[in-house]
Amino acid sequence: MTGGGEQVLFWVLGPLAVAGALGLVFAKKAVHAALGMALTMIILGVFYIAQDAEFLGVIQIFVYTGAVMMLFLFVIMLIGVDSSDSLVETLTGQRWVTALLCLGLGGILASAMGQVTWGEAVGLDAVNAETGNVSGVAQLIFGRYVWVFELTSALLITAALGAMVLAHRERLGKGPNQREWSRRRFREGENLAGLPAPGVYARHNAVDTPALLPDGTPSPLSLSRVLTAREQVLSPDVYLEAEAAIEREMTEESER
Repeated sequence: MTGGGEQVLFWVLGPLAVAGALGLVFAKKAVHAALGMALTMIILGVFYIAQDAEFLGVIQIFVYTGAVMMLFLFVIMLIGVDSSDSLVETLTGQRWVTALLCLGLGGILASAMGQVTWGEAVGLDAVNAETGNVSGVAQLIFGRYVWVFELTSALLITAALGAMVLAHRERLGKGPNQREWSRRRFREGENLAGLPAPGVYARHNAVDTPALLPDGTPSPLSLSRVLTAREQVLSPDVYLEAEAAIEREMTEESER
């Protein structure tokens, strides 16, 4: 029998897990699909912990979500996936084969769940008294099945490297170098000496302080477009007023 808190946990996190799974299937961007799958894996780990399976819950969150799933996410962010790529079916009939495999997997799971017998397990106390669940799992992972786990890790690393190699796009043309940029400026007749550098006063953060032209007006070309869009550009009026005040003090001292 489940308690009230466990039921609330299930009905709150269950829909979120289903939403993450649906996001994996129907998301248009690969990054959003990976995030939806990560959400589902984290909630599954919480369910394991709620069912007193702390080891499985921690492994689910740290290994599958924190390592494997984040590795896939980083590969997607590194190589980039265009939205038009997902619309092109490179393997003919792969959607129908996937649907048949999903139906077969669902039938196997339903058959396995139908053969479950409910009741108290026999002999668990004796097993736990000898080694314990964590020790038994450790003996299987790092003893009997150690090479299986090592081969699985090698397979995941190979899959990540293969995805990077297959999705790598070579540059079609050579990028312009500094000499070509300089010739382009002289051909167009703009900014022959280069863009003015920011931070004339350099009192704190030089990149958000505009450069001044010979007439004293600030040059917008010396500032980053990002800082200008964020409205993080400082006005030089404060520094001009400070200089004017210093000049007035010097003039008054000289007149005395």
